[in-house]
Amino acid sequence: MQNPKHIIAVSAYVTNENGEALLVKTHWRSDTWEPPGGQVEEGEPLDNAVCREVLEETGIVISPIGITGVYYNATVHLLSVVFKAKYVGGELKIQPEEIKDARFIKLTEDNIDNYITRPHMKSRTIDCIRAKSFIPYETWKVKPYNLLGRLDNNS
Repeated sequence: MQNPKHIIAVSAYVTNENGEALLVKTHWRSDTWEPPGGQVEEGEPLDNAVCREVLEETGIVISPIGITGVYYNATVHLLSVVFKAKYVGGELKIQPEEIKDARFIKLTEDNIDNYITRPHMKSRTIDCIRAKSFIPYETWKVKPYNLLGRLDNNS
């Protein structure tokens, strides 16, 4: 029996001190804005991956608060884990090999259609905007068992 092959991706709904959301336009989906993110590397904890991806794409340092949703794209076998995160620092700097554009935008449910045009990205982002609690997330190393990190409503 062959092991299943799935792509795991992460993204982050990041807001700054002004309540503006960090959104990007990618080269391959330039018809829409979306929260920054990308693929998780083999063996990489999800919270580390989302911090790395946001930094690589935008120059922004974030701190994940929690997971707001888990989504699956059956066409390409992609599991997407979405985090809510806070802006920690850094200057917005577009990495042209990664993305086409990046901005902090005053995003609301009323104006989201002006920015996020793809329905699956819109529903994920609305879930983040509305999130009052988060899905617990832990990273473990086993043999011996060692809890490396935990995100939850109490973290």
